[in-house]
Amino acid sequence: MGNAPVDRLSAADVAELATDSGPVPTNVGVLLVCGAAPGVDAATLEAALMQRMVTVARLRQRLERAPWGLGRPFWVDDGSFEVAKHVSRVACPAAAATDATVVAAAVQVVTTPLPMDRPLWRATVLTGLPGGALGVVVVMHHVLADGIGGLSVLARLVDPGADRGVDPGVATAAGQWGPPAPPRPAPGPTQLLVDVTAERLRRVRGALRRVPRALARLRRGRSELVGQGRPEAAPRCSLNAPTGPRRHVVVVEVDLSPLRAAGRRHGATVNDLLLVAVTGAMGHVLAVRGEHPQALVVPVPVSARTSTTDRELGNRTGVMPVRVPLHGSTVERLAAVSRVTRARKAHVRGDSAALVRPVFRLLAATGAFGWFVNRQRLVNSFLTNLPGPVEPLSLAGAPVLRTVPLTPTAGNVGVAFAALSCAGTLTVSVVTDPDIVPEADALAAALHHHLTTLTHL
Repeated sequence: MGNAPVDRLSAADVAELATDSGPVPTNVGVLLVCGAAPGVDAATLEAALMQRMVTVARLRQRLERAPWGLGRPFWVDDGSFEVAKHVSRVACPAAAATDATVVAAAVQVVTTPLPMDRPLWRATVLTGLPGGALGVVVVMHHVLADGIGGLSVLARLVDPGADRGVDPGVATAAGQWGPPAPPRPAPGPTQLLVDVTAERLRRVRGALRRVPRALARLRRGRSELVGQGRPEAAPRCSLNAPTGPRRHVVVVEVDLSPLRAAGRRHGATVNDLLLVAVTGAMGHVLAVRGEHPQALVVPVPVSARTSTTDRELGNRTGVMPVRVPLHGSTVERLAAVSRVTRARKAHVRGDSAALVRPVFRLLAATGAFGWFVNRQRLVNSFLTNLPGPVEPLSLAGAPVLRTVPLTPTAGNVGVAFAALSCAGTLTVSVVTDPDIVPEADALAAALHHHLTTLTHL
């Protein structure tokens, strides 16, 4: 057992860990609003969370830093792991509970730092929601998983397949909730030395052989980042200012099918439509402020994979900044965006990470990352869009009525957007620093207007 391979962080995971230096931790989360169901209460959901989350091996592991010279940090089984320490309950005052206060409670859970000396996740049940509903907030540090990995954990959490009413204490025929394996001992210094030496030898042996492939990947990564032209700075605007510790989220929900149909009519993707909508909403707020930029730059994650399992989490994502024009008709703006994204998509996705990671790690190592992200002129906002489950979800027999993605902003990005589709509904979280963007409600209303307009093109 002691000779098991050392489970090192990937280069992308190390970059995620190194860049967690701002006033808000780089946690990602989701809020599930569960409708009232017979026999389902907060204790039922807590039991389901504890029995299901513990079956994901990574959620029973903590992060360990290797001694100097012995390689990257690595995951070890937490011998003192207690799932009950990761699951809690928060009561929303029933008399004052609204959609906004429930989302605010979820944001508070997501933006609270996770203890680094134990597995990097938490789950919280929210009680006191309107209509007898219950909320479940699941939070992970970004070093655990990217968006695709997070969806695989969500799939393990909810009821499997069509068997929505299964008792959370009973394993399915497929063994989905079987007992976890006993913890393995952590690797000692000798094993770490052997492992890092072997890894370095593999790198040396393969370096020359991989040069042509690496150069091609760097070319694809540059194309993903800047296309075929020269990189341009993002336009200056008041939505870009160093962010503080507070975050506010407003949720916009629309039917997914009309958006997809509109995209097909115009040769565009849902992501293209979202880029047009979020920049249109930002442009509206800026116009009210008296600012009229010609375009805004919004990067979208580009994953190197389309799916994964809870056994292969981690981060495998690049980034593709898109310069979206703010002038012209909606059809013209959409056509411009779809032309750019089609031209920039590489056959091997996520290659830009090979360019971005080393720069971010160097900035973090020198203590300059915070200075850089608070002054960067590369992007105006962020957009994350994840295609979630197509069928309705349930948790311990309770129907999941809403799935709200929660990803805090960072650096000098005062507003970001996180989209998640589930069971025919596209949910977009408008995430702001309220000290920089106090117009969050107006921004969300403008976003809803632009999404509705796009469905009728």
